[in-house]
Amino acid sequence: MKATYRAMQITAQHGLELVERQTPVPKAGEVLIAIEACGICGADASDIDNADPTLQPPRVPGHEVIGRIAAVGPNTPSIWKVGQRVGVGRLGGHCNECRECRRGRFNLCRNQTVVGASSDGGYAEMMIVRATGLVSIPDELSPEEAAPILCAGLATFNALKKSGAEAGDTVAILGIGGLGHMALQYARRMGFRTVAVGRGDDIATDAMNLGAHRYIDTNRENAADALNEMGGAKAILTTTGNPAAVTALMPALAPEGRLVVLGVGKDPLPVSTRYLVGGERGLIGSMTGTPFENEKTLDFSVLAGVRPMIETMPLEQAAEAVQRMRSGDVKFRIVLTMGDQSNAHQ
Repeated sequence: MKATYRAMQITAQHGLELVERQTPVPKAGEVLIAIEACGICGADASDIDNADPTLQPPRVPGHEVIGRIAAVGPNTPSIWKVGQRVGVGRLGGHCNECRECRRGRFNLCRNQTVVGASSDGGYAEMMIVRATGLVSIPDELSPEEAAPILCAGLATFNALKKSGAEAGDTVAILGIGGLGHMALQYARRMGFRTVAVGRGDDIATDAMNLGAHRYIDTNRENAADALNEMGGAKAILTTTGNPAAVTALMPALAPEGRLVVLGVGKDPLPVSTRYLVGGERGLIGSMTGTPFENEKTLDFSVLAGVRPMIETMPLEQAAEAVQRMRSGDVKFRIVLTMGDQSNAHQ
């Protein structure tokens, strides 16, 4: 094992810089991962912008991490072995002690780290993670393919399962980006009548190829009216943080339908209580999920042929990759690799 490793850490000016760090030794219940790939997520921008500038050493962002176990700390469950393919998503491992853990609600653990925010993440060649946060990776998925599934895939897969929709029901996906392009694939393969809602016709062909039965361009038509002409949506998944766009689509929610919020924004979401009560409609938030749920998402992705559309870039170009993600200049996900060559594929 190398004595040092490269990492992209957050600067005091909220940028990124490439540094060399000493390779850490995992403590009890931890493992050291030799990272092969790390996806770039929209939440990374917030982690970089809100990082504590006084933290030493500075935080390393990234929470869609794929690699192999390089070392195992004491008292780590025997299922995890050196050389094993693993991943870690946004949630860095539950404590097994808090009230939520005792209820088996590990994704709601009060004491787990948030990878890339309260603990170092995957913009690096190595990272330490709690064993309770580890996800086993199927052989059928390359590191680059698997990485975005650990966050964008899990978030949308779980949201669809929570939506209350059944096979044959109409499900609308608002926002066709890093999350939305995964949601379309899962929704189609789960048997839903899948409707993509976006702005502009530049994304229409991609939306249909990804699995949409219908694409609604909000620049050309009223999305709520179009969905109501189809009988309304049993579920709407919103991946955008724009409350105005979400509110405009809510009249398309069928009675007993459910709006599932994935996109996080700063502004409040105005909701008519009469509208919710009158049709017994529901509104819920959905976060990522447990390592077990992540493994189910990966397995379904293999079974159903779901794959993220990605472009790869080397670790040392992380700052450029994040800037492109911020500007929307990517279709649909960038994945950092720990090699020294970049290439694009989908």
